[in-house]
Amino acid sequence: MVRSASLIGLAAVTLASPALAREERLPIDVPASRLDQAVRALGRQSGASIGFRDIGVARVRVNAVRGRYTAGEAIYLMLHETGARARRVAQDTFLVEADPDFGKARESPPPAPSRARDPYRPIPDIPPVEIVVTGTKRDIPIEAYPGMVHIIDGDQLNASTGRLGSDAIAATTPSVVSTHLGPGRNKLFVRGIADSSFVGPTQSTVGQYWGNSRITYSAPDPSLKLFDVRRIEVLEGPQGTLYGAGSLGGIVRVVPRAPQLDTAGGSVWAGVEAVSHGQPGYDGGAVLNVPLVEDRLGLRVLAFGSVENGYIDDAGRGLSDVNDVDSLGGRASLRFDNGDDLLIDTSLVGQRIKGSDSQYAQRDLGGLTRSSAIQQPYSNDFLLADVVVRKSWGDIDLTTSLGYAYQNVSEVFEGSALTSVSDSLLAPAETAQAARFSQKNVINMFTAEVRLSKSLPDGTGWLLATSFLRNEAKVSRQTETPPFISPLTGVQNNVNEVTVYGEATVSPAERLNVTVGARAATSRLSGAAQDAVVPLIAYNLDPGAKASRNETRLLPSLAIAYQANRDLTLFARYQEGFRPGGIAVRREYVQRYEGDRVRTVEAGLRYRTGGLELETSASWTDWSNIQADLIDGFGFPTTSNVGDGNVFSAGFSGRWRPLPGLELDGAIFFNESKVTSRDQILVQLQQKVESESFNRLPNIADKTARVGFTWSTLLDDDHDLELTGFARYVGKSILGIGPILGQPQGDYLDTGLEASLRSGPLRFSLALSNLLDSTGNRFALGSPFQVRDRNQITPLKPRSLRLGLEFDF
Repeated sequence: MVRSASLIGLAAVTLASPALAREERLPIDVPASRLDQAVRALGRQSGASIGFRDIGVARVRVNAVRGRYTAGEAIYLMLHETGARARRVAQDTFLVEADPDFGKARESPPPAPSRARDPYRPIPDIPPVEIVVTGTKRDIPIEAYPGMVHIIDGDQLNASTGRLGSDAIAATTPSVVSTHLGPGRNKLFVRGIADSSFVGPTQSTVGQYWGNSRITYSAPDPSLKLFDVRRIEVLEGPQGTLYGAGSLGGIVRVVPRAPQLDTAGGSVWAGVEAVSHGQPGYDGGAVLNVPLVEDRLGLRVLAFGSVENGYIDDAGRGLSDVNDVDSLGGRASLRFDNGDDLLIDTSLVGQRIKGSDSQYAQRDLGGLTRSSAIQQPYSNDFLLADVVVRKSWGDIDLTTSLGYAYQNVSEVFEGSALTSVSDSLLAPAETAQAARFSQKNVINMFTAEVRLSKSLPDGTGWLLATSFLRNEAKVSRQTETPPFISPLTGVQNNVNEVTVYGEATVSPAERLNVTVGARAATSRLSGAAQDAVVPLIAYNLDPGAKASRNETRLLPSLAIAYQANRDLTLFARYQEGFRPGGIAVRREYVQRYEGDRVRTVEAGLRYRTGGLELETSASWTDWSNIQADLIDGFGFPTTSNVGDGNVFSAGFSGRWRPLPGLELDGAIFFNESKVTSRDQILVQLQQKVESESFNRLPNIADKTARVGFTWSTLLDDDHDLELTGFARYVGKSILGIGPILGQPQGDYLDTGLEASLRSGPLRFSLALSNLLDSTGNRFALGSPFQVRDRNQITPLKPRSLRLGLEFDF
């Protein structure tokens, strides 16, 4: 029974806010329990976003609420006289925090009803992080953002999904796809903008960011584990104005949790996984948050490790389950708050992935078996160090950041000894001796940025910034044909990029926002051959061992967002993106490749109301002078400009809460790409082999689709149960451009199901993946030197069952 005083306060708050009075009253049934358990239940039942930043507040016991209430009414009743209060930070979004007036209220007479503690009053000092797009480098409410964005809340990522790294992002977002050479070797693509299957000197088409720092340029996706993450944002591209070179398809930004300055706590977890047709795996980790100086200085550390035992057999060497992958890493972050709107964050991120053998199999040997003569291990060592300083003056923010990222990627491929180097299209003899080809790619990247921005609640504001980037990438290669070891020509590429950019959003009419932006970028490019063998001239390739030049680009952008009503937003935008050129090698040849450019027009809508969220958009991209990695006649990856093309894509995603505790989600993404004109070398190749692979871009499925559900219920005051599941279909695609790479892949269904039971601070989970035990073909490549001769596939991981335990303290 709620006391009369509570009802008086509730009525006063509700009547004082007309916006709240229009909210729908829903059946609410939340028993008395801990706050963290209660807000999950209330969020599911009401559709509201309810968050808290203080672990201590999460342990507060709250009142039971039963009846028909709006989300705001239910939160008020739940927290009444508990020592916690809720503040509305946006429509259907609340932040729960400790109530500093709670003790005073007990010592003095209660205030008049009209002056009751108002959980709905505006709070300018707390940004509405739950529903704003922060990847725009200034806070923009999602209702006012003129483009497609996908936000994954960190609370959706537990220990089971976090260990998957980038695969967890791709499984959730249909417009994101990845190659599958193995974790630490892959490339990510967004919105159908894909160039090639290999990681060479070309810059990625997707910008990847960890917090405020860029983590890749010409490096593979490091697949950082997604433990202790606050949120993930995928902004579909191009994003040239805000992020410059290498954001043709978009950006993927992971925001880790920052240290808490007033509460100590943490968590530990462990899991064991049984794999069909393979060996069991293990994983574990821990997070610890420690305030060093209360409200001033805090430290947060994370450590994790995992062993994913193999499931692919090698008939050629008589071995079973050869493709083990070990991961080890950690993070440490330090936050200083001077109490006067100045924040200083420093962090260190490290991770090592070591694969004992390649991940591919051969379809003709059963899908989980291959035949090779040698072991083909790989590794990826990643390190990131950064510092970010933020100073605020009301709604104006100054952010300065420095970052250093390092990757060392080593790979081994099986191939055949070459009989001739006189023609780059000549294949090795069928009787050639087996050879071991090894490649090491070492990347050092330094970034710096200073930006000043103003953000207003309606999405208007402005941004001015300047940035600097230096990327040094050195690729070295060698071949071993016992008893000989011979170096192969490698390459070093250096890029120095200085940019100035800005963006402004104004509201020329009611409910209409117009955004105009531009970026001016100047790049200094230099490259040189490493361990050069005798250069040869063929097909008009430049045999020079060194080259350098400057490139200057201007990238304009224009976007419009119209809020037809508080639930519906219509948007349209024009955006550009580019990548600078560089130096590549083809066997002993050294050649230049030019920069490429995309121009994209997009239109769509976003609808969000109560328990229903819908987003849809369509885009057309013109891509000129496409950079792509090919395979020459020997099997060597090489980079070239392959011509011009265009990409049409359309996507739809939705989320619906039809019943208390039940959430359904679905998405579908269509893509159609075409290479409209071809480079002279590709024309010569096509005369030898006719293939549809010349007419489409690689690695992007013609369609991807996903359906999923989450259902949760409170069993009693101390226990709650949650079930989640998904099915994801990936359509047909090809491996690459050209006759050798025109291998089919895709056309598979992936599934997953997880049940978790929380009992106080303990959480037990049971996760089942690949329910149908499908083999599929995620990627049609193992060794590039054997693509022409063997039907290579990368199968899905067989059906697996993981039992996990997590403990919060």
